[in-house]
Amino acid sequence: MKVVLISGAVTGSNTFTVLKALQKELNQQAPEAEVTLLDLRNLNLVFSDGRDFREYEGDTRLVVETIMAADALIFGTPVYQAGISGALKNVLDLLPARALADKVTTAVITAGSPHHFWIADYQLKPILAFMKATLLPATLFVESKDIIDHQIVTDEIKTRVKRLAQDLILTTKSYQAQLQLLEDELF
Repeated sequence: MKVVLISGAVTGSNTFTVLKALQKELNQQAPEAEVTLLDLRNLNLVFSDGRDFREYEGDTRLVVETIMAADALIFGTPVYQAGISGALKNVLDLLPARALADKVTTAVITAGSPHHFWIADYQLKPILAFMKATLLPATLFVESKDIIDHQIVTDEIKTRVKRLAQDLILTTKSYQAQLQLLEDELF
C-alpha cells in the first residue's frame, strides 16, 4: 500500500506539522506501507497549463507521478482567504480529471480560527469527488492554538490523528481487497 501526504502550503509549518504526525502514525500502524510526505515548501512546481501530466519535468513530474501511483492520499492545506491554498489547487489542476479514481482520500485543514471548519467539505471534497476519489467521511481540522513549537499539544487532536490514520489504513485495505476480487472475477 502506497500512502502519499501532500502539504499544500508554501509558507508556514502548521500543515506540515500535522501531516508529519500523521506520517509517523501511519508508519507505526502499517509498517508495511510505503508512506511519502510531499512538502510543497521544498518543491519547485510549475503552474498547470493543461498539458498531459506525463509531459511535466522536474519536481512537477515527481509530484504528479507520486500521486498517480498512490493507493491513498491525504491532502493538507492551510486556509488562505477562506479557501484552500493556491499551491494545493495547482497540484490538483496538474492531474487528469480521473486521477484519483480508486484512491482513498481525506483532508487535513489548518487554520487560525474555527470559522474555517467547513473548508474541507465545501471546497476540497467536491474537487476530490469530481476527480473520482473515494472519500473518507472524516477529515481533520486543526487550529493554530493546537500547535506549539512544531508539536501538536492538544490531546483531542492527537487522538484524532491516530483515528484518521486507522480509518485511512482500514478503508484502503478494504477497498484494495474489493478491487482485487473484482479484478479476479473479470479476468
